Amino acid sequence: MLHLQSSLLQILCNDIDSSPRTNQVYEIVQLAKSVKSQLIVALLLVIALSGCSILPSVDDDSDYGPPSGTVDVSQIPDAIPKDEPRSRYGNPTSYVVMGKRYYVQSTSQGHVERGIASWYGSKFHGRRTSSGETYDMYGMTAAHTTLPLPTYAQVTNLENGRTVIVKINDRGPFHNNRIIDLSYTAASKLGILKNGTGMVEVVALNPRQPTPPKPRQADTGGGKPGLYLQVGAFSNRYNADRLAHRLANSLDRSIRVKRSYSNDNEVFRVQVGPLLSVAQADTLSEKLAQQGITGLHIIID
Repeated sequence: MLHLQSSLLQILCNDIDSSPRTNQVYEIVQLAKSVKSQLIVALLLVIALSGCSILPSVDDDSDYGPPSGTVDVSQIPDAIPKDEPRSRYGNPTSYVVMGKRYYVQSTSQGHVERGIASWYGSKFHGRRTSSGETYDMYGMTAAHTTLPLPTYAQVTNLENGRTVIVKINDRGPFHNNRIIDLSYTAASKLGILKNGTGMVEVVALNPRQPTPPKPRQADTGGGKPGLYLQVGAFSNRYNADRLAHRLANSLDRSIRVKRSYSNDNEVFRVQVGPLLSVAQADTLSEKLAQQGITGLHIIID
């Protein structure tokens, strides 16, 4: 029992506290399997938790933390994609953070997504990442919840067209409506430091492909990309229209029902917007959650 308690303390205090974005509940479960009494395991967890915090970081203003001095990020090169084995750490089949389960993808091949990027800085500088590497806020790295570690990705700011290449070696961001957490330098190059967030496209790269794909720009007629919050998707148009009508009355906002196809089947997506800002999308998400509407995600087009 003492050995198990010591092991739990080591996992909880050393591993998770030194890498707050790492969820290692699966390691605790493995240890728990060796103990016959669930009561004993629960008691040991209470003892262990009393000595440290295992709550993961949720990105907020305190995470941003720019450096105290001036840094010329133009002199810092992009990450260079190269073949690397999957990290020994940070690649469980799945893991849980604050009650939500994330499933790690078996491959990054063909991965393309659009959404909101955030960034993390001095608060985590020098700490261990989920992959075991040390976080360097001046490096060209990033965190993602489900892409295998490591993954090299091209990130494009859809508002100004700037593009960087980063190495994804960490887990996060564990914040609704965010898809990637960038290092200070990557965020600075993309021009999202001031606002703290930005609309981006993330494309996983193949290290064997010498030239990254050209970023696909949003079809906005040369203006700012449209920001929407998708609240539901239906195979039946009537159900989509009914939800749209209900939300139009309760939110007093513009609602659209967009028809698309998935596996050759019609899908009617109910989306609120266009929205003025990421902050507005966050506020709206909280309001909808209070109405029991969950599973929301950002749409940029």
